[in-house]
Order: sequence, then C-alpha cells, then structure tokens
Amino acid sequence: MNEIQLKIDRQQQFEKKQREQEEQKHGKKRNRDFQNQKKDDTNLPPGYTYNYGNVDRSRTSKVKDKRSAPLQITAEQIIREAYERSEKDIVAPKQDIKDMEELEEYRLRMRKQYEDNIRKNRYRIINYIRYAQWEEKQKQLERARSVFERALDVNYREVNLWLRYAEMEMRNKFVNHARNIWDRAVSLLPRIDQLWYKYIHMEEMLKNINAARQLFDRWMEWQPDEKGWKSYVSFELRYGEIERARKVCEKFIRVHPEIKTWLYYAKFEQKYGQEEGKDRTRLIFERATTLFDLDVLLKAQNFTRQNLDEVVGLYIAFAEFEVTNNEIERANAIYKYLLDRVPKDYAEGLYQKFVSFQKQFGDANSIENVIYNKKRFEFENDLKENPNNYDVWIQYLQMTMEHNGSDNLDETRDLFERAIANVPPLKEKRFWKRYIYIWINYAIFEELTAKNITRTRQVFQGCLELLRSEEYSSPNINFSKIWIMFAHFEIRQRNIDDARKILNAAISCLPKDKIFKEYIKVELSLGNIDTVRQLFQKQLEVSPSSCESWKNYAELEQKVKEYERARRIYELAVNQPNLDMPELIWKCYIDFEIEQKEYDKARALFKRLLDKSKHVKVWISYALFEKSLGKDNIERTRQAYEDAYTYFKKGSIEEGGQQQAADEEAQISKREQRYQLLLSWIAFEESLENNQEMINKLKQKKPTKIRRKKKVLNQEGEASGWTEYIDYVFNDEEAEGTANKANLKILEKALLWKKMQQQKKAQQ
Repeated sequence: MNEIQLKIDRQQQFEKKQREQEEQKHGKKRNRDFQNQKKDDTNLPPGYTYNYGNVDRSRTSKVKDKRSAPLQITAEQIIREAYERSEKDIVAPKQDIKDMEELEEYRLRMRKQYEDNIRKNRYRIINYIRYAQWEEKQKQLERARSVFERALDVNYREVNLWLRYAEMEMRNKFVNHARNIWDRAVSLLPRIDQLWYKYIHMEEMLKNINAARQLFDRWMEWQPDEKGWKSYVSFELRYGEIERARKVCEKFIRVHPEIKTWLYYAKFEQKYGQEEGKDRTRLIFERATTLFDLDVLLKAQNFTRQNLDEVVGLYIAFAEFEVTNNEIERANAIYKYLLDRVPKDYAEGLYQKFVSFQKQFGDANSIENVIYNKKRFEFENDLKENPNNYDVWIQYLQMTMEHNGSDNLDETRDLFERAIANVPPLKEKRFWKRYIYIWINYAIFEELTAKNITRTRQVFQGCLELLRSEEYSSPNINFSKIWIMFAHFEIRQRNIDDARKILNAAISCLPKDKIFKEYIKVELSLGNIDTVRQLFQKQLEVSPSSCESWKNYAELEQKVKEYERARRIYELAVNQPNLDMPELIWKCYIDFEIEQKEYDKARALFKRLLDKSKHVKVWISYALFEKSLGKDNIERTRQAYEDAYTYFKKGSIEEGGQQQAADEEAQISKREQRYQLLLSWIAFEESLENNQEMINKLKQKKPTKIRRKKKVLNQEGEASGWTEYIDYVFNDEEAEGTANKANLKILEKALLWKKMQQQKKAQQ
C-alpha cells in the first residue's frame, strides 16, 4: 500500500508542476500583449483608446470625432484574435495500466467515484446504468447485476432500466437470466408494450415459437391497443398459422368492437381466406352492418358527423368488396340503401363515390340518375342557405322537369309548390319578376306536361289571388303577363266568355296598354269591331297622351274604310295638349291625307304644324311633299325652301346681336338646322335639269365649319372640363360687329400666324 500511495503522490506532483508551467507561459504572453497594446495606442482611430484599468461604467464616454476610422476592424478579426488568445484545455496524461495492482487500484478509484455519485443523488437512475455498464466492461457481471438490482429497488417503473438490464444479459448470452428479467418486467409493468415486444422478439429470435405465442396470449389478456393485436396476427401469419390468426381476429373484434377493427378483419379474410374467403368476408361485413345499423344511428338523433362518416365508410367498403367480386347488383343496392337514408348534408362524399361507381359499371340511365341526384343535392344546399334565390329555384325546376318528364309528376309538382311558397319579402318588382316566372312555368307544366286543365286554371287563379291580396298588392308588382296568359289559356279551351271576364278584370285592376292591346287583338280576331271601338275609347280615356293608341284607333277605322271617323280621330289627337310623341301622330295624319289624295288638306296640315314647330325636319318634309306632287309644284317646293331659309337666317341674325344673352345651345342648333336645310335644298336643285346657276348660288351660301370648345358643367353648375363641337359660320351674315365676324377675324389671324411659322421653319 505504501508503494501505491507513493505512486499516487508522484503523479499528483507531476500534474501540479505541469499546470504551473502552463500558467507561467500564458502569463508572460499576456504581459507582452499588454505592452504591445500600449505601444500601438498612437495608431488607434480618433476617439478610440485602450482601457488599461477598471472602467467607470456609470459615466458614458462621448465620441468627439465621428468620422470613420482609417483602420477598419472586422468581426472576423475580433473572433480570430479571441480564439488565438484563448487558453487551451489541460489534457490529462495518458495512463497505462501495467499489472493487476494498477488495475485493482483503477477499479477501486472508479468504484469509489460511482458510489459517491449514487450517494449524492440516489434517485438518478442514469448513475446506476453507467455504473453497471462500466462493471460489464470490466467483465464483472455479478457486480453489474447487483447494481441493476439496487437500481430496481429504487425505481422499478423505469422502463429504460429494465431494457438495459435485459440487453446486458442477452449480450453476454445469459438467456435464462434475460428471460427471468423480461418475465419480471412484464409482470410488474404489463401495460408497457415495449417490454412485451422485446420479450417476444427475443423468444422469436431463439426460434422458441411456442413460448412467443404463450407470451402473446399472456399479453392479450391485458387487452392492449390495436397495435398489439395486429402484431399478434402478423406473428401468426409469418409462420403460416391462418386459423390461429383468424381466432386472434375474432378476439380482436370482441375486445375492440370498432369499425376499423371490423374492416381490418374483413381485409384479412379477403387476403388470406383462400377459397372460402369471399363468403367469409361477406359474412364479416354483414355482421358489422348489423352491429352498426345505419337506421339505429339516425334514429338516435344525437350522432356526430364523425360517427356517421365511419358508418358510411363501412358500407362503402362493403360495396367496394362486392365490386371486386363482380357483384355489381349487390354494390348498387348498398349505394342506393345509403343514398335513401343518409341526410343530404352529410352525403357529399357518398355522392362522389356513387358517381365514380356508376361511371365504371352503370348504363346511361343510371349515370344520368346519379348526375341528377348530385345536382339536386347541390341545389338543395344552395336553397338551404337562401330559400329566396329564385334563379336557383328556376334551374332546379328545369332540371327536374327534364329528368322526370311526364313520369314522376308528383315530385315535380311538389317542387313547384315548395318554390312558390317562398314569397319575396319586399314589394319591389326586381324581386317579384323571377318569382312570377316560377308561377308561369308551373302553369305551363300543368297544361303541357301534366295535361291537367283544372290544375292549370287553379295555378293561374292562385297567382292572381296572391297579386290582388292586401298583403302583396302594390302598383310595383302587378304583372300584365299573368292576366294575358290566363286569358289565352281560356281561349285555347274555347272559353271566350271566361277570357273576356279575365281581360275585363285585368283592365279594372291594371289598365295597362299591353292588356288593352291583347284584348283588342282578341276581339279583332273574332271580328267584333264595335267592341274594339269601345276598348279604344276606354284606353284613350285612361291614357289620352298615348300617340300609339290614337294611331292604332285611326288605323282601325282606315282598315274598315271609315275615313271620316279616322279623320276625326286624327283631329282629336293633334288637338291633345300633352302627347308623348306628337310628331308621330302629325306624320300619320299627313300621310293619311296624302293617301286619300287630299293634297290641300295635307298642305294645310303642314302649315298648322309649322305654326307649332319650326324644326328643319318639318320644313324639309313640307318641301319634299310639294316636290312629290310633280313638276308643276317646283316653284312651291322652291318657295318652301326659301321660306325656311329666310326663317333660319333671320333668327340667326337677330340672335347674333344678343349672343351674350341668348342660349348658346339653341344658336348652335339653329345654325346646324340651317346647314341641313341648305344641303336638302341643293339636293333638290341638283335633281332638276338646266339649273346650274341656282346650284352655284346655293353652294356659295355654304357655311365654314369651325371646331370649337365649350365648357362642360356638372350637376352643381360648375365647369368640369371642355368638349369640342362643330359650328357653322355662314358667308351671307349681314350684321356687322357680330361675334361670328369676330371669330372669322381670329381665324384669319390664326391661319396667317400658322403660315408665318411654317415659312420660318422652311428657312431654318
């Protein structure tokens, strides 16, 4: 022992001396660096100094010179310098063990360290594991086992401890010891799956299959999770024990009666069932669907989306199994069973599966039915969000009528009833327009598709009662189309009196021109002229300003050759104070007199019209009328043009002197009308022979076109921009000093300036 102590003292003295030498060497280096820094202080940038002593951090130094230093220091240089000046770790000397005495000394020292660590923290299991592993390296297995047992006494719930303990025994080929350890571990911690897996894996590696199977049986008594059961099935399949694996699956579905467990069992039978696998798999699916009955789930009314999706997935898997066995009818029956029962809100994925199934195995009709059901599902979802979306209703109804045709009338009729039950909430035509269109389609469906005349009449009556009810009656939502369609329907049924009653009721409720026109058309087709006259008179009482009504009334009298009646009607019409289109009725009146060859009366009408309106179109029409009477009226035609030209010329000259006060728009319009009149006059003169002198004279009167700008006023009357327009300056203006002549002078000066500029550019 004295020799060992001397060796230890000698080693410690050597290490102490080596540390002192290292410290002296580094101390001298630091002193040299410090002196060099003092010498290089003059080379520092302005405002920078080395700190040779303690720094008073309460006082912040101010940099007086903020210019960039001539010597730039990068972060890389700072890090490299710090690394070069850092002290290296002291490496312990390498120790070689020469004999058993040194080895025992080393073991004693290490055991003392490990025991000290355990004594410091008794519950830190890693200290025990390191101690045991060190003892294993020293081939002291008894000591290693003792350390592991001490650790197990401290905390036997540490899984890693059991694993290290058993692995040590297996590494050293002590199989029975390892088996005993695994057995103790799974007995104390039966819920830790890793211990079972390791134990079974060891037995399987040792080809001890029966022992592994017994371990699985012991484990399954604790009812582990799905992974444990599936590993047992995989174990039996590895050794070709199909029947044993089937029994395990039966126990599996009893312990875990879940849909995914049944699906696992079905896939197992489908893959390994051999000849009877098809029937066995179908039986499993039937047992599963009996256990997870869809009707029972839906009646519970407290099911969740996840529950329903799982059950639907089971049925879909059943259908896919039947498809793989070419049992298309069975699969189709399963899909239809689901579609009839699953709520539409939860059937989106189901419809997609069914569509793909029908595309693969269905005929044209079945595919069409699937597409129809899918679209119907989408429409129902849209209407659930907004039941007053009438565009969706119309598309839905059209699709249903095309699909059902005349076969399933009740379904289509029920859909129409659902649609018309959603009355628009507001009394505005833009909401009611699409809604009334549904009523119209309903009536057409009942008449043409269902061939039910009684129900068609009821649909029309129901729509009109809704429109005339106090709750929904409003001038904004009265639709004459419904009345007219109802009347035409009764006419098609040869109920003329009922049609008259409907139209009379429509006129009393809704005196619109459209209803009058249809009523008049009906009576005309029946040849009741007196009734038509009464209708025209009633229409003119309601709307005396309607020129279209006056015109139609007069044309009716013309057709029946009652010309005096027609003339009196026209006379009454032109004497009305407020007509919507007076030019139309005047034109018809004049055309009527011309047609009757009453030229003097037509001429008188033109003069009466010119007293009311001096528009250029009236003058031109008058002149063309005189021209149409033949060559004898050339002078009358020319006189009409001269009178018109004199009127426009005189008006332009008179207004020219008061240009600032007159309306500028009216002046521009009159000059433009004068120009149009002149063009028409020239065209007339050119149509005559040997008239070149008159033509030249008129062409000299042609105005000069000028492009001008004017202000554009907004709604507040303020200028918001400029717009261009074409104005006409006539050469025969006699008033001097007018704005037109001033404009001409400005134009002449502008042209002269432009020529001068062009000449300068040419010279340059």
